[in-house]
Amino acid sequence: MSSPSAHGIRRILTGALGAAAAVAVTVGLAAPPASAADPEYVALGDSMASGPLIPNITGNVGCGRSTHNYAHELATRLGAELHDVTCSGAETKHMTASQSLSVAGVSTGTAPPQFDALTADTTLVTLTIGGNDAGLVGIAQDCANLDPTATPCKDRYTEGGVDQVAQRVDAVGPRLAAVLDGIHQRSPKARVLVTGYGLYVKPGGCWPLQPVLPVDADYLQGNVHRLNGVIAAQARAHNAEYVDVETPSAGHDACQSATVKWVEGYVPVNPAAPLHPNQRGEANYARIIADHLG
Repeated sequence: MSSPSAHGIRRILTGALGAAAAVAVTVGLAAPPASAADPEYVALGDSMASGPLIPNITGNVGCGRSTHNYAHELATRLGAELHDVTCSGAETKHMTASQSLSVAGVSTGTAPPQFDALTADTTLVTLTIGGNDAGLVGIAQDCANLDPTATPCKDRYTEGGVDQVAQRVDAVGPRLAAVLDGIHQRSPKARVLVTGYGLYVKPGGCWPLQPVLPVDADYLQGNVHRLNGVIAAQARAHNAEYVDVETPSAGHDACQSATVKWVEGYVPVNPAAPLHPNQRGEANYARIIADHLG
């Protein structure tokens, strides 16, 4: 029997994601209300922050927002009043523009601009954004390969000596700068923390457990690292604090065992979306952020 193609892998993962999200909505639970005296915390960001397919879902199912994402875990640690508007698929533009949502091709409505959650009384903001602007998940799916003799996808993305992915990553910088300035304008009293993205695959990868060739594993994680550098630089330049979650993730990447990994691989073994943090990862991100807050 021939091995499935990269296209086949992408199709299987996309179908699994939509089906699981549809099931997850039936067991959705709302976060418990906080008291009026609690600090006002707004969580902004994409699927790394929203926690798709981690039970239990809250809000529009199209956002894939979990009651066990890092925002909910952090709010519990801090005793904060949480306004979580993180949403799968969000880009920097969705801070000020509405986002169309769907599950398995079926519309679930729209999410309002995430900045709508910010007020003058907001005292803490966390932000995770930029991965979708650069298209990193789609690139990772495109690089899936079960043929060890195949040409690395890195060759295609760096053809002619131009690194197309690096260009996409660098282009996130000005967009993130505008987002950070917009947060400060709307919530001048808020302490603003910006996270990077985690360690998805160890150096050299672990083919075929995770179906990317060793050179492509390093290329993909290298661009995640590059994006983290862009995020850190913009945080420093725009009165925000960068929280590194990549370094503490060492030994917890998708190549590790089910009880150790913080992120899932191409085929999840814990409840989570492919190539996204699982509940253990979200809980540890919350711990890392809480430690940063002191």
